[in-house]
This record gives sequence, C-alpha cells and structure tokens, in this order.
Amino acid sequence: MSISGMYMLNTSQFEEKKIEAALEMLYVDRKNEFRELSHVLLSEKALKSMLNWKEFVLNFSLDVESAFKSWSGQSPLTVSSPQKALTILRQLGHDKTSMNQLTHLLNISYNLSLEFKEIYRRLK
Repeated sequence: MSISGMYMLNTSQFEEKKIEAALEMLYVDRKNEFRELSHVLLSEKALKSMLNWKEFVLNFSLDVESAFKSWSGQSPLTVSSPQKALTILRQLGHDKTSMNQLTHLLNISYNLSLEFKEIYRRLK
C-alpha cells in the first residue's frame, strides 16, 4: 500500500498500518460504493493501471468530508476552499444529468469517510 501523494491520508492523524487494516475492512462491506466512485473519478485506463485506486477513492472521500465541514461552517474556510469545492463538484458532476445523481455520489463519499474514521478509531 502506498499513501504517497494522498494528502488527506498522509497526515500525522493516521498510521499507515491502521489505514490499510481499516480500508480492507471497509472495502469488504462497501466494495460497490468504491467501484461506483472509482468509475466516476478515474478513467478505465487509469483504473486498470492504478494499484492504489482504493486509497485514491478513500482520500477523495476524506476530502469531501473536509469540504462539507467548511461548507456547513463546522471548520473555517481556507484560501483553497472555493477551488476545492469546485473541483469536487466538477469531478463528481461530469456527465451527470441531475442534482440527485450528484447528491448520491456526495453522500457515498461522505459516508465512506465517516465509516472509515469509525473503523480506524476502533482498531487498536
């Protein structure tokens, strides 16, 4: 497993061994959600060649949760908050035809992040 370049996972808040264990546990129950997000975020070519696609999807999900905290006023806005919000919406909204589809993907991302953090917290 490699978390280099995964700025949400590559912080002092997380340990690599626990990330790996929590991610595997989460993937067992949420593999359909991981696959759905991966098909939206990555091209087929990138998906086939990327060994750490699950970490990429998890990192994106943690980013969505962080952005939501800014949007809802739970954390202060940063200089990059507007760019981050537009990037997330653009990535998820590509080829979507309704706000319901976009909201569905945002909900999946947010829930994966929360579940990962809960699993991570419970690991010793």
